Amino acid sequence: MEILPLRPDPAHIEDMYNDVVDLRDFYNSPLGYTAQRIVRRYIRAVWPDVSGTSVAGIGYATPYMRRFREEAERVIALMPAQQGVMRWPVEGANVVSLAPEDDLPLPDLSMDRVLLVHALECSEQPRKLLREVWRIMAEGGRVLIVVPSRRGIWARLDHTPFGHGHPYTPGQVSRLLRDNLFQPEQAVSGLFVPPSRSRMALASAPAIEKIGARWFPTFGGLLVIEAQKQIYAGSATGPPQQTPRRSYVRVIGGTGSTKRGPVVNKD
Repeated sequence: MEILPLRPDPAHIEDMYNDVVDLRDFYNSPLGYTAQRIVRRYIRAVWPDVSGTSVAGIGYATPYMRRFREEAERVIALMPAQQGVMRWPVEGANVVSLAPEDDLPLPDLSMDRVLLVHALECSEQPRKLLREVWRIMAEGGRVLIVVPSRRGIWARLDHTPFGHGHPYTPGQVSRLLRDNLFQPEQAVSGLFVPPSRSRMALASAPAIEKIGARWFPTFGGLLVIEAQKQIYAGSATGPPQQTPRRSYVRVIGGTGSTKRGPVVNKD
């Protein structure tokens, strides 16, 4: 089935997002598989069980959401228009929609958990993105953000998706979350294995990860930060401003990218 693209005006876009095809190819590579396994363990350590909840993934979060589909009551994925979109999962009904990052096509208070991967660091409007996340989250909802660490080597090399966009320090992410009515709860640094395609380095990844987490905790390639939604009552900033609802495109069948034609996600 043909996928109808939603294309933003190129004159108003700085191309900070990775293309969806490049993301797919990275996660299908040996280095991508290694990174996926490591980061997935950190995510599951924070959210070991999402049974009975509604979970949304924003950016390119699908490589980390397979287990959520087995547990959660509802799972959906939203991919930014600047990045492009592909169908997921391969088996069963598609759960992916293409959406502007500042106008998520979900009702208020509809999601219990929101996972951001390859999203915040690429966003041109991170505050608007977080305000939209705040809007769609239920009271007491939690957001989990995975971003490149400014201190890590992954942010310094551009042959992986984590080398694109704006890397952060823990303090920068915490301030951004607090400014947008989230209370940071916990933060860990991970992905200590170097972004090398060497078979020896990839085979040693579990050992390197343990050594890095124990002895060099501030030099991981990524930050994994969880925060809880705060109710704005009594806050000087007040509630997030609502924006007029706009149209979006949902991928109903087949596979596709808004940038390069047909693609297949093997995850």
